Amino acid sequence: MTESIRTPETNFSELSDFNYPPHYHQWQDLRVHYIDEGPRSAPVMLLMHGMPTWSYLYRHMIPKLVEAGYRCIAPDHLGFGRSDKPMDIHWYTIARHTEVLTSLIRALDLQRVTLVCQDWGGPTGLAQVAMMPERFERLCIMNTWLHHEGYDYSEGIRNWNQAWQPGGRFDLVCPDVALLLVLSAGLATPDVIFPALASGESPALSEEAERVYQGFAAPYRGLPDTAFNGFRRFPRSIPMDSFDNGNAAAQQLHYKTLLTLALPVHFIWGCADNVFTESWGRTWSDRMQGTFDPIQTAGHFLQNTHGPEVVEHLLRRIRETPSHHSV
Repeated sequence: MTESIRTPETNFSELSDFNYPPHYHQWQDLRVHYIDEGPRSAPVMLLMHGMPTWSYLYRHMIPKLVEAGYRCIAPDHLGFGRSDKPMDIHWYTIARHTEVLTSLIRALDLQRVTLVCQDWGGPTGLAQVAMMPERFERLCIMNTWLHHEGYDYSEGIRNWNQAWQPGGRFDLVCPDVALLLVLSAGLATPDVIFPALASGESPALSEEAERVYQGFAAPYRGLPDTAFNGFRRFPRSIPMDSFDNGNAAAQQLHYKTLLTLALPVHFIWGCADNVFTESWGRTWSDRMQGTFDPIQTAGHFLQNTHGPEVVEHLLRRIRETPSHHSV
């Protein structure tokens, strides 16, 4: 039996801006949470999060996509959100995250899917398109990547990886990672956030910053240190100099496969991101013959800060390049 931790439902009871009823998928002996909003017969928006977030990241996008006639499925990776959190850090691999997502898509028999992905939602989500292209009708790619030969890992990625190594800035007991979403949204400054992270003490935040913080902290509030191992493993799975845990060979295969698929592809990019740069986004878009919509003031977590604008770009692109089943 997998030793895991389950976040109490009471942790989510006061999220006034994200009160969707939970749904659960059983994968082996673990419970995977997902949001399921909108008509069951509608085309699907599969909304994939990365690190250190959960489906709450899409709170500004789900209402607008449902209003536009879509069914929104937003899963939480195991170790994140309302999903169970295996305690063993070695449990977490990109191949396993990918397999779990495959099982959810098959169990729900999702068809006519638009994949909306960012950060680690890219490698795990785009793998599904490479393996089951018949289920997908278009892609929306935001600030992510797929490992492949010749990919130039930015200084931002390398710094992020290093910060999670032993002795790094985030090598902490119960690292309060929700503070990073407050920082990236420009709702507090580094001189407030980093001392709070290092000390484990909550800083004084504005009302808006506190709301964002509480939303992203809800999944781990009050949990023991082993509940944070999902967070720790994602940064250390980036296949830069070592291919351990990153599923690098599969990522390269998926990258090559996607270049051959005749699906509409829409890149929507936060250009203030120093991890996945605007230059990389434009290069990838050109290779996939996709559209490219830059959001100059958005950083890495553009769903968190520019969600409505992301939806506007995506719906406009869908109208311009309709597929057979589009709304």
